[in-house]
Amino acid sequence: MFSTLITGASSGIGEAFARKLAADGKNLVLVARSEERLATICNELGRAHGIAAQYVALDLTQKGAPLQVFEETARRGLRIEMLINNAGFGAKGEFAALDLEHQLKMIELNITALVALTHYYLGPMRKRRKGAIINVASTSGFQSVPYTAVYAATKAFVLSFSEALWEENRAFDVKVMALCPGVTETNFFAAAGIEPPPMRAVQSPEAVVAAALKGLERGRSHVISGWSNFLLTEAQRFMPRSLVTRMIGRALRPTIKHQRSDVRG
Repeated sequence: MFSTLITGASSGIGEAFARKLAADGKNLVLVARSEERLATICNELGRAHGIAAQYVALDLTQKGAPLQVFEETARRGLRIEMLINNAGFGAKGEFAALDLEHQLKMIELNITALVALTHYYLGPMRKRRKGAIINVASTSGFQSVPYTAVYAATKAFVLSFSEALWEENRAFDVKVMALCPGVTETNFFAAAGIEPPPMRAVQSPEAVVAAALKGLERGRSHVISGWSNFLLTEAQRFMPRSLVTRMIGRALRPTIKHQRSDVRG
């Protein structure tokens, strides 16, 4: 059975992908930590659209979790024709003052789990000479972002990684694309303790998903969702990187004034 596997599928962009693809008749495998939420979504989408919707409730930051997902889909006889690596999180503050373990968990989820899942499912796609992978990056991946330093760096990795795989796998008819949304109507900012950047347009998850699927159909290596996000990102290319970093730092600094580092050196 051919299916689409979506991580971080219990809310936000991941859930929007699930709902859109189910409406298009695609079978689903949803991955997230919340088993109750996943079961609810799978039952709803299965009944509404007549598709097979399954889930794997798992914390992808745990050691060996991506392999567990791969082995479980194999055990169920599922062939993953599309992989959407959406799971991720961020945090705000001065890097020296943030909890190190939390930052390492971020790298584990945003990078390590994404790379592992991509590797596990890419091989079978290449053998079938058919498949697609969408890795959710961010407009933050195009420049360094003070006060969300690790998050932005992980998204820069995802962008670069995906673009390289786009070229490597074109000959195998496997599409790989980085999706780079800007500010989106999800619980991301609240969960990360981050205030949405001022003067930025806010997109719905559904608009982000529509842009992603359109870009994938056109064989793009990356897609920036929303014209305002695209123009802002492109404009930064014509400015010195140090200037862009200082401007972003100046804009975000007031939002972390209450924080004090307890690091001594």
